Amino acid sequence: MNQLTNKFKDNRFVVTSELTPPKGTDMEGLLLKARDLAGAVDAINVTDSHGSKMSLSPVAAAKLMKDIEVEPILQMTTRDRNRIALQSDMMGAWVLGIENVICMGGDPPNLGDHPEAKPVFDIPTEELIRAAASLNEGYDLMSNPLKGKTGFNVGAVVNPGAEDLSSEISRLEQKVNAGATYFQTQAVFDPTSFCSFMELIDHLDIRVLAGIMPIKSVKMAQYMNDNIPGIQVPDTIIKRIDRAKDVVEESLSISAEVIGGLKHSCAGIHIMAPGWEANIPRLLEDYEIKN
Repeated sequence: MNQLTNKFKDNRFVVTSELTPPKGTDMEGLLLKARDLAGAVDAINVTDSHGSKMSLSPVAAAKLMKDIEVEPILQMTTRDRNRIALQSDMMGAWVLGIENVICMGGDPPNLGDHPEAKPVFDIPTEELIRAAASLNEGYDLMSNPLKGKTGFNVGAVVNPGAEDLSSEISRLEQKVNAGATYFQTQAVFDPTSFCSFMELIDHLDIRVLAGIMPIKSVKMAQYMNDNIPGIQVPDTIIKRIDRAKDVVEESLSISAEVIGGLKHSCAGIHIMAPGWEANIPRLLEDYEIKN
């Protein structure tokens, strides 16, 4: 049983974060950030060409993180690869010692730096999850036997702020039925609404890590409200950031308050702080977030 699975099993409050591989081959910066985060978080997502911006293979980045004893979570998206390549990459990752995957669709290519790239989306996320679960059982997606199976901790994503919450929960149930056992959520800013969401999915035997995203600026908050479905940064938070003498300190304080309001209703948190990764250990230490 892998490290992250053990922590879920022991009912420890789990903290994960994420890093994006470089656009190039220089891994020094990412590995430095990974080392700095390793003492504060339990595992780190390695993104798969985040925002459809071409970057180093997440399998390679995850392997190098594993080599320095940082627990990686490999993001697998259906955007760029068909079902054959997805299964091949997952088996390759397992052979390299990568034990955690999180399955998702990925952002459309037209939003990234290769806007004319053809999207694949050969299978829906639920089928990618089913493929990962099948590899764990010793079979491919077409039920052909493998010579050696995987043992992935299989996760996925969910949006507790979705406009059509009924459909989101229905799809969550499909992902669970396909084999996902833990979920990372979109950024949460309203603990009360999140706790209500958790009550609606109480019948599911899963671990949920609530998404935490420190707000860097009023402009960032307004952009999220206008462009990212399922995210609504409350006006009260925007006003606090606008009036803050120290935006970093105020943002961390807000994040700590959000975490305090939801930590008893979930299995942990997933902190998304691109460019602010250096602040994550201080957030967790200063506000005594972890068990």
